[in-house]
Amino acid sequence: MFTVKQLSKMAGVTPRTLHHYDDIGLLKPSRVGDNGYRYYGEESLLRLQQILFYRELNMPLEDIRKIMGRRDFDVLKALEGHKESLGKQIERMNLLLKTVDNTINHLKGKNIMSDNNYFEGFSEEEQEQYALEAEKLYDAESVRESNRKWKSYSAAKKESIMAEGSTVYKDMIAVMPKGASSNEAQAIVERWRKHMDYFWTPNLEQLLGLANGYNDDPKFKANFDKMHPQLAEFMRDAVKIYVSGRKK
Repeated sequence: MFTVKQLSKMAGVTPRTLHHYDDIGLLKPSRVGDNGYRYYGEESLLRLQQILFYRELNMPLEDIRKIMGRRDFDVLKALEGHKESLGKQIERMNLLLKTVDNTINHLKGKNIMSDNNYFEGFSEEEQEQYALEAEKLYDAESVRESNRKWKSYSAAKKESIMAEGSTVYKDMIAVMPKGASSNEAQAIVERWRKHMDYFWTPNLEQLLGLANGYNDDPKFKANFDKMHPQLAEFMRDAVKIYVSGRKK
């Protein structure tokens, strides 16, 4: 049996997290001692492992609780699913690492990259996630409608949309020396806004929320940094100016 302190150290989570999981019925201790201390056995360790795997997939706690609370929940099948998901992530991260290496060598003059090579490893799911991130803060039904809209496109249309999105970011990088308030940068922001129509039509506040998310979300920021270390910040500044100009 393990105490809260021992389990938190072993699993790399805080004691407060374990207390919260207990409070919401997600991870109950195996037993509670007469002194009020929580104790966790092997079954609890396995359940916590499952919770952490789902959290790695960015699944909300309430969804995890519902999945793991089902009578037909199968730990072995869940582990096989985690293995498949992690394998895909490893494959994608290796491709992103290759893209980073190629870009470094390109900037050092050791090789020449084609335009498309700049964006190897950025999947269509991630392009879609960029567009949906701010919207998730507002209306769940709109998110579902956006997903339906995206799934209705043919494979060729999806490829065309992704290529258009890549071109927007590439063109924005090219005009960065002219400044976020330049006519060129503002024209690209307008193109970016229209590009979002393939997924959903954001209002001005949502546009700004999306641009802020590029900087505030570590995963998004890291991916933008791979294209250019100042791109996320420049996009945010350019979108702020764009939004401000249309509120007048």
